[in-house]
Amino acid sequence: SLEDYEETVKKAKEAWKVWADIPAPKRGEIVRQIGDALRQKIKVLGSLVSLEMGKIFVEGVGEVQEYVDVCDYAVGLSRMIGGPVLPSERPGHALIEQWNPVGLVGIITAFNFPVAVYGWNSAIAMICGNACLWKGAPTTSLISVAVTKIIAKVLEDNKVPGAICSLVCGGADIGTAMARDERMDLLSFTGSTKVGKQVALMVQERFGRSLLELGGNNAIIVFEDADLNLVIPSALFAAVGTAGQRCTTARRLFLHESVHDEVVTKLAKAYAQVRIGDPWDSDTLYGPLHTKEAVKMFLDAVEQAKQQGGSVVYGGKVINRPGNYVEPTIVTGLPHNAPIVHTETFAPILYVLKFKEEEEVFAWNNEVKQGLSSSIFTKDLGRIFRWLGPKGSDCGIVNVNIPTSGAEIGGAFGGEKHTGGGRESGSDSWKLYMRRST
Repeated sequence: SLEDYEETVKKAKEAWKVWADIPAPKRGEIVRQIGDALRQKIKVLGSLVSLEMGKIFVEGVGEVQEYVDVCDYAVGLSRMIGGPVLPSERPGHALIEQWNPVGLVGIITAFNFPVAVYGWNSAIAMICGNACLWKGAPTTSLISVAVTKIIAKVLEDNKVPGAICSLVCGGADIGTAMARDERMDLLSFTGSTKVGKQVALMVQERFGRSLLELGGNNAIIVFEDADLNLVIPSALFAAVGTAGQRCTTARRLFLHESVHDEVVTKLAKAYAQVRIGDPWDSDTLYGPLHTKEAVKMFLDAVEQAKQQGGSVVYGGKVINRPGNYVEPTIVTGLPHNAPIVHTETFAPILYVLKFKEEEEVFAWNNEVKQGLSSSIFTKDLGRIFRWLGPKGSDCGIVNVNIPTSGAEIGGAFGGEKHTGGGRESGSDSWKLYMRRST
């Protein structure tokens, strides 16, 4: 309730006073212990992610592993964050850039990565000297509670308040309260572009700081010289992994006209081999969608694709079994700018599109509102550097000969345009969790 929220914010703010006084390397040591505590429970937490979210067990474990890895990353960072001492133009003066924690970081995460996204934010925010207030998705509250209890024990064993990493479980009313609350010194929001826009406006209205990780409408581009042995498994993994419920899922597959038919045939064959079943079963590659609403969205999108001139060459139907299962789906024959192609449907539908020239397909990659992840498959070095350059992909994540999904914690994760512009995890994204004094 809002009363619970009020009490939690007060406790988190009090806890921050203790945390901010602890030297950064010591904070890093406590974050290291959090990583170790998660390591010890990795299988049971992975099972819980799988059970509650619906992703396959190995992905659930992999997500907790990401949190563990980012804790390791943060430990090293805790001894390295800092600003330069610059030459002053005034004699006898020092010019210093000092970085200080912002204070309380609100972290709103989505159902599809109910552990990893919190990990990216909290581990870095903590070594910077911030307290965290987490609101997980209402449909994955058990995993939020489990992770928070593990963290709280580590904090309390180190004789610091558990409230340094506070948790609130709730719906949109709590999210709105966080966005409007001046006591949230930074609000990190992961979710849909639609909700992210509302959050951004509420935070901006109070001149607050936000970090936004929103939608993606990601493309893989396959040129005539691509290695198809790489293309098929990559496109399959990027489009079908997590049942199409990643922000980095491949939703558009641009195929050069000379390889189009061959790739479509091979891909449909590969789709037919996807093992669909219970996410806890070690043989399963593809589990259910998260909710009944997602199934309805899937069916609506397939229907729109047909109405706009697309042909379903694989899938397109609900699977007759208990749970929210749908067939992984391939649609061909749509123009690059069909309205449905420009819509991010959080489901396993891949739109396969034909192109002739590099210049046109780079433009098509960039014409959607979102700018998260993108990938080309080619052996042409010149083309690779054009793709990475100013007239290439306008996305935050730009891949060559690998899928759109997946990222590394050492590099900043996030995207441009309607993806929100935020960056989490590696590189210099720690600066977002601090304020600079010159």
